Amino acid sequence: MIVLRAKTVEFQVTYIDLSDKPDWFLEISPHGKVPVLVVDGTPLFESNAIAEFLEETVDPPLHPRDPVQRARNRAWTDFVPTFSDDVYDLFWCENEAELPERLAAARERIAKLEAAIAEERGNDGPYFNGDGISLVDAAYAPFLHRLAIVEEKAKTGVLDGFPLVSAWTDALVSDTCVTESVHESFRDRFVGNLVSRGCYAGAIFAEAAE
Repeated sequence: MIVLRAKTVEFQVTYIDLSDKPDWFLEISPHGKVPVLVVDGTPLFESNAIAEFLEETVDPPLHPRDPVQRARNRAWTDFVPTFSDDVYDLFWCENEAELPERLAAARERIAKLEAAIAEERGNDGPYFNGDGISLVDAAYAPFLHRLAIVEEKAKTGVLDGFPLVSAWTDALVSDTCVTESVHESFRDRFVGNLVSRGCYAGAIFAEAAE
């Protein structure tokens, strides 16, 4: 929904309970995942495919005009699964003893993004390419949003020493294209999931609530 909002496309949202997926949803989502975008009765699935479809069919463009820079943006978007795996490993760290190893792995991925922003952007941002949201921003925003929530209480210092990624995160989590792309109950549900999983971050949130 970040790309839809950035391109000011009118749309309707149906939220899905991923713990109890309805049959109609499974019929249009071959992988059983969200998001799914239905266009003239045809479902499109997988975030990157949907984003690229919108980029090809709706203005304004969110990819760089220069074909080399555009290809490099796509390459950084392809890095999202690798990045998100280590970020989620940090979220779901079971106890404090596991934290140093998980933190080191996450920081290694973040260091690559810090270098990418420094090398690719050539301006003050605050987004990946400059002063406007791109498809790279839309791809990373959900994970950086969740990371920012965890850091409110866990304070792992995972972004310490990465000023460009820190500023990028701040810009994304304050942008309405990002904040309004999730349900109003998202934060409470995300924190509740951390607590119910019994992970280290969840324990910190539970202790803070007591």
